[in-house]
Amino acid sequence: MSTLIRQGLPLLLAVLFWMPMAACNGKNTVISKISQTELITQIQAKQPPVILDVRTKKEYDAGHIPGAINIDFKQLKQRINEIYPLKNSTLVVYCERGIRAKIAQATLYQAGFQSILHLEGDISGWRSKSLPLEFN
Repeated sequence: MSTLIRQGLPLLLAVLFWMPMAACNGKNTVISKISQTELITQIQAKQPPVILDVRTKKEYDAGHIPGAINIDFKQLKQRINEIYPLKNSTLVVYCERGIRAKIAQATLYQAGFQSILHLEGDISGWRSKSLPLEFN
């Protein structure tokens, strides 16, 4: 088995496990999206939603959307209490390309969050448009 398959297999299995659970949680869990343009407009108007970066801390430190909170998608279930008071707020979730964000969305829906938006293009799309980043 190639290294790429071995490394990607756990992530693929996680997606296959979590996505059906999100669809079967008894709610209409349509994955809604928000464009980079919409999000940057809200940030510049100083009315941003809660922005959740579910990449690793190392990735987050190397550049993230201004004001984003970082909780690695692998730790989200254990750290959900850190953002639980925001459960009635709109959350924008992103990762590098989308897979981890979708897993995080399923976890958030299971925890009772209902207004979750996935950033179109994730951070790779954000960077490709040269939108502002913060660094740690």
